[in-house]
Amino acid sequence: MMGRLRLFALLASLMLALPSAVWAQAAAPATPLEFRDAAERTRFQALTAELRCVKCQNQSLADSDARIARDLRNEVLVLIRQGKSDDEVKQYLVARYGEFVLYRPQVSPATWLLWFGPALLLLAGGFVVARIVARRGAARPAAGPAPEDTDQEW
Repeated sequence: MMGRLRLFALLASLMLALPSAVWAQAAAPATPLEFRDAAERTRFQALTAELRCVKCQNQSLADSDARIARDLRNEVLVLIRQGKSDDEVKQYLVARYGEFVLYRPQVSPATWLLWFGPALLLLAGGFVVARIVARRGAARPAAGPAPEDTDQEW
C-alpha cells in the first residue's frame, strides 16, 4: 500500500513539474544571429528560404519558429562560416533529414512522380474529356431538316 502511495506522489509531482518545464522552454527567447557582413546575411537568408523546416511541414527555415528550425538555422550559419558552398550545405542537410528538407527536390527516379505526376494527370484528364465529348458527338443523330407532319392540323 505504501508503495502505491509513493508512486502516486511521484507521478503527481511529475505532472505538476512538467508543464512548468515546458512553459519555461517555450518562453525562452531566441537569440538573434549575428552576421559578419551583409553578404553573409544575404546568403544565409537565401539559403534558409530554400530549406524546409522538418517539423512545420510547409514553412521554410527562415519562417519557422520551431526549436529545431532555430537549431538548423544556427547549423546553416556554422556551415557557411566553415566555407561550405550552398550545395554542400544542402547535401549535408539532405544526408541528415532526407530530400524532404528541400523545397525543390532533385529530379531522380524516386521523385519523377512528384515532378511529372501533375502533368500526367492533366494530360489524362484532357484525354478523358476529349473522349467524352467525341462519344457524345457520335451518339447524337445527325441534325437534318425536321420531317413535315402533314396529318396534324393546327
